Amino acid sequence: MSQGNVVTPPNVDLTNCDREPIHIPGLIQPHGLLLVLKEPELEIIQISNNSFEFLKLHPQQLLNKPLEGLLGSEQIDDLQKCLSQDFEGVNPLKLSVKTSQQDLAVDGIIHRSDGVLILELELTQLKQEVDFFSFYHLVRGPTAKMQNASSLQELSQIIVKEVRKLTGFDRVMLYRFNSEGAGAVIAEDKLESPTPYLGLHYPASDIPKQANQLYTLNRLRLIPHVNYQPVELVPLNNPVTHRPLDLSFSVLRSVSPIHIEYLNNMGVAASMSISLVKDKKLWGLIACHHQSAKYLTYEVRTACEFLGQVMSLELAMKEDNEDLDYRMKLKSIQSQFVEVIPQTENFIDGLVESESNLLDLVSAQGVALSSVDQLVIRGKTPSEAEIQDLLVWLQTKIQQNVFSTDSLAKIYPAAEQFKDVASGLLALSISKTHKNYILWFRPEVIQTVNWGGNPHKPVEVAPDGSLHLSPRKSFELWQETVRLKSLPWKQCEIDAALELKSAIIGIVLRKADELARINIELERSNSELDAFAYIASHDLKEPLRGIHNYSSFLIEDYAGILNEEGNSKLQTLVRLTQRMEDLIDSLLHFSRLGRVELSMQRTNLNELIRNVIDVLNISLKETAVDINIPRPLPVIRCDRVQVNEVFSNLLSNAIKYNDKANKRIEIGWLDAGAASEEPNLVDKPEQAVVFYVRDNGIGIREKHLDTIFRIFKRLHAPHKYGGGTGAGLTIAKKIVERHNGKIWVESTYGEGSTFYLTLPG
Repeated sequence: MSQGNVVTPPNVDLTNCDREPIHIPGLIQPHGLLLVLKEPELEIIQISNNSFEFLKLHPQQLLNKPLEGLLGSEQIDDLQKCLSQDFEGVNPLKLSVKTSQQDLAVDGIIHRSDGVLILELELTQLKQEVDFFSFYHLVRGPTAKMQNASSLQELSQIIVKEVRKLTGFDRVMLYRFNSEGAGAVIAEDKLESPTPYLGLHYPASDIPKQANQLYTLNRLRLIPHVNYQPVELVPLNNPVTHRPLDLSFSVLRSVSPIHIEYLNNMGVAASMSISLVKDKKLWGLIACHHQSAKYLTYEVRTACEFLGQVMSLELAMKEDNEDLDYRMKLKSIQSQFVEVIPQTENFIDGLVESESNLLDLVSAQGVALSSVDQLVIRGKTPSEAEIQDLLVWLQTKIQQNVFSTDSLAKIYPAAEQFKDVASGLLALSISKTHKNYILWFRPEVIQTVNWGGNPHKPVEVAPDGSLHLSPRKSFELWQETVRLKSLPWKQCEIDAALELKSAIIGIVLRKADELARINIELERSNSELDAFAYIASHDLKEPLRGIHNYSSFLIEDYAGILNEEGNSKLQTLVRLTQRMEDLIDSLLHFSRLGRVELSMQRTNLNELIRNVIDVLNISLKETAVDINIPRPLPVIRCDRVQVNEVFSNLLSNAIKYNDKANKRIEIGWLDAGAASEEPNLVDKPEQAVVFYVRDNGIGIREKHLDTIFRIFKRLHAPHKYGGGTGAGLTIAKKIVERHNGKIWVESTYGEGSTFYLTLPG
């Protein structure tokens, strides 16, 4: 819970309560006798210094003596049989201890610790505070009422009422912890006179960490008289380990002086606590207080402990049932995401497609989704810059994929600047490698908390000058305005976030498997297609060449016999076979491009373009073309032969499809800044260079811009503009793409065209 603006001196020891070794006090409460036994002979090696009050024997008369001297051989045999069993099932042992005056009826409680056997003895109470017919009758009624409770609140009220009825304590409270260790009284049953504590909150420091752990291990703790005189162990250290004896499971273990002071400040003379444990964590305590000394028999305490265990089971079910409708709603939202995400390009698109669902999944008012190169925000959130800083901080805080807090500013001070939108944070790590995170935000909710006294422990100066915290003196109502906190995240909301991650990962993995399968199939298809094209092209040329040759023979041998029409038809046949052979050669060349490995090397494009122009000049003859290179071209890494073919195709097309008297061609490249503005370069690799070939030729109609790169696609009759197969641009595109580049065209019909291509730098 928030503690407001409290100024604490820098040298105050704020952890003296947490560091108190309460499990090894070396002392016990005086209402019982503790014996430490060495097995297997059951020799007494340590004993509490109150043996004379119980047995009229001093500790020195019992140390290093066999236990048989107190119990007799028959009881020792019975005890030996119990040592191999579950102690919870055999405690308490009904024993009779021999003394010099009489035999004492005692309850014996055994357990093991530090490699020794501990036997604790309490006198059997002849007059019991509760009629004890049987354990079953003692717990049957309360258990039935608890099981019939319809809500957690009703269950809580039943347990405090039944425990008070069973024990006779003046006040019984149910104290529930929150995620930070602080707690509140959620149910109470008491006499009319004491001040009610129902609804009051208590800070986490009231129950230190080690006390919390002991409450979890030992689920019932009785202090019959808070102002008892502690009894030390003799010898003080365990002779086997030479260390203080661990009394974590001891029912007689002495109480911390700080806790005694705390109870005295509350006006409590006797107390008992019953631990409520859920998922192996301390969920709460049933706290019993009495204004005078009060002792309970072991039977009654066992019944109370049993009711506490029943309560632990019931509260888990009641808590789950209370959130059942809400959890069903969250499940419904999750199922919608599972349907939507596979249909989108990436999971972020699928999540933000329904902003309301993404927020409702955890009842947030804002959300941010991040990846390496993307940050998407929806609803009420901090600024993008604040979120980026928060993400850097979060990377070291997220453990096991999730992080949540309802007071972000408490652990991340910069969050105070955006408390109105993000006092609460629930962060989910989808992939730390790809920096995929989802951050949900909740705003500050200012609230008034009723404390049981001032929650800030007073600072006291010890005789040596050191500063220590001591229990507060007052438990009167003390109100505090709590700021910088949001509504707390429910466990079902955190679970919903984790389940969303599992769903996303499952979908991504399925899509990756499907893509891998498609790629394998595509690779196989492409290989088969290349092989088919090569074989088909090669096999088709042989009969085609035969048709061409026989047609030529007919013209040579029978030209004089055939009329003009016959000769014309044979000439057309020869021309068509020649064109067919050109098409097959182009197809054969195109298919080979997919199989030939690139020979990547550093290439000076100035030299390469000069060679291309020299070759073209030979074929141009009388054609006048002005080829301009405004500035030197860069050196790039490419397959020299294939890139030579690309520029040969582009330049020959620029010359061929030009009907101007003054034909002009410009070859150049774009600077990085200018290149980044090109709409076709969204996916351009960082090191790629953008080249262009610009002409003032006939241009291309807009409707044909998407088709000119198709193989054998010609926009004019075969005999116009010097003919050709229509494969040149297709081959150029194939070569550029094999260099991980792109090629596209911009053109104005009648004025000219500009072909752009990217090649690796």
